[in-house]
Amino acid sequence: MSNAARVLPNERPLPRPAGEPSLTEMSAAGLRAFFKIARDWDLSADEQIVLLGSPGRSTFFKWKAEPQTARLGRDTLERLSLLLGIYKALQILLPQPSAADTWIKRPNSAPPFGGRRALDRMLAGNISDLVAVRQYLDAMRGGWA
Repeated sequence: MSNAARVLPNERPLPRPAGEPSLTEMSAAGLRAFFKIARDWDLSADEQIVLLGSPGRSTFFKWKAEPQTARLGRDTLERLSLLLGIYKALQILLPQPSAADTWIKRPNSAPPFGGRRALDRMLAGNISDLVAVRQYLDAMRGGWA
């Protein structure tokens, strides 16, 4: 939760606990990781924009050029967290990088995908679709379902 959200009228913002990264630091780190994943997954700019929650194109390209200046909202940070988890789960399940990186673009007969690609599910635009892919992968590696 950001400090701004914890401020009541006539009160000062609560100080950030020591060692906790700022919103700008979390945003920058998340975006840097996302753009590396997007490169590994060979995603188009349009696909990246949808996965990030459909920010404006100029905003997207600013984030890409200057991630250190971004201050992402909760929705985008949640999306980044899910995408990082999906990427990590694939690296664990499929230790060969090329297999892990191409998995999202291969048709999949598992129930969450119905013969379509995991990327198609993820590009539906809803956070719940990212959650479904993350939960499927976590279940496949013996984690929570």
